[in-house]
Amino acid sequence: MSAADVVARLTGLEVLRTRSSGSLAEAELADGWVVVKHAPGAAVAEAAGLRWLASADAVSVVGVRGFDEEWLVLDRIAPSPATVAAARSFGLGLARLHSAGAPAFGSPPPGGPVEAWIGLAPMSNVTGAEWPQWYAEQRVLPYVRQAVDSGALDAAEARVFERACSRFPSVTGPAEPPARLHGDLWNGNVLWTAAGVCLIDPAAHGGHRETDLAMLHLFGCPHLAEVIAAYDEATPLAAGWRSRVPMHQLFPLLVHTVLFGRSYAAQALAAARELL
Repeated sequence: MSAADVVARLTGLEVLRTRSSGSLAEAELADGWVVVKHAPGAAVAEAAGLRWLASADAVSVVGVRGFDEEWLVLDRIAPSPATVAAARSFGLGLARLHSAGAPAFGSPPPGGPVEAWIGLAPMSNVTGAEWPQWYAEQRVLPYVRQAVDSGALDAAEARVFERACSRFPSVTGPAEPPARLHGDLWNGNVLWTAAGVCLIDPAAHGGHRETDLAMLHLFGCPHLAEVIAAYDEATPLAAGWRSRVPMHQLFPLLVHTVLFGRSYAAQALAAARELL
């Protein structure tokens, strides 16, 4: 199906022209350009996540024009250089987004599936009452098992992660309520525009707010110190949060180990060993 056909079917609007932009297609409508994304099996989860994040009215999120089981039609975001002012505004908005909360750790967005995705990796939104146990069982150990099955980790290395998980209850800091997470908050999903930051491609779920912040630290973010300072002013972080960054980075590092193999295994193991 052509991009023009997808956009016309999902939005009911006339397509003036289409063009390619990297691996994506774009279409021009009377009110601007949209991006056409083919995401079989993941489109519903992404659309639900974007709408849930947007409903907090905290951080700008890419607009969803239409979607079905395979396709998403999203507003096209025009990039602009990152600025300190935009970074501070992002930090304040991210604090408000997290404070909007979630029903439970692991809860999916309203209308979103339990079996969702983070990038190209499956991610189950199974709920739990206690964060340390839920994080181990739903965000760390499933990817350890997948990495062992694929040969990216061996059995001895898997035991390092199991031992690290056993430490979670004693190193997670004060209990916090479930936060409304973007869930895949690396720099590539933080778009800088003339109006400030706009978020794309979430793996949204209820989780610990430090997980989003740890992912920003893992893959870098322009003016990150300003982002964190503004966040901390709006919603102060619990003492010792910096020491917990490696624990929260286990999730994205193991996802990358599953997707890309041994190139991320050493970094994931180093993060786990910091807990031992």
